[in-house]
Amino acid sequence: MAAGGFCKLPNGHVVVALNLPSPGDPAGTLPGGVRVLVHAVNRARALTRLRNLGMRAVYLRGNAAPPTPDEITAVLHHPDGLVWRTTPTTGPGAPELWHPIRALLRRPAAHR
Repeated sequence: MAAGGFCKLPNGHVVVALNLPSPGDPAGTLPGGVRVLVHAVNRARALTRLRNLGMRAVYLRGNAAPPTPDEITAVLHHPDGLVWRTTPTTGPGAPELWHPIRALLRRPAAHR
């Protein structure tokens, strides 16, 4: 189960934010992970968009970590309406930029 939340926009659409384990660590044993933002007509459609991309075990329970105004702006200005970045850690340094979802789903070529 992923921590996250949603925000309803004035036009009736929603932005859903989910904190997921790192793709290289499906058990969630490593610190960090990724924050995924989805813009959709409703919460069910947002989760369906993620499930159609292969993230089958994604559920939203409650509204513990809703998207911030900056996150909402980022996803609304992206043509796909689906972006991600690593979960921010506290510390010095510039924040990571948002990436399109296809950059997360790329798999390295298998070596034979």
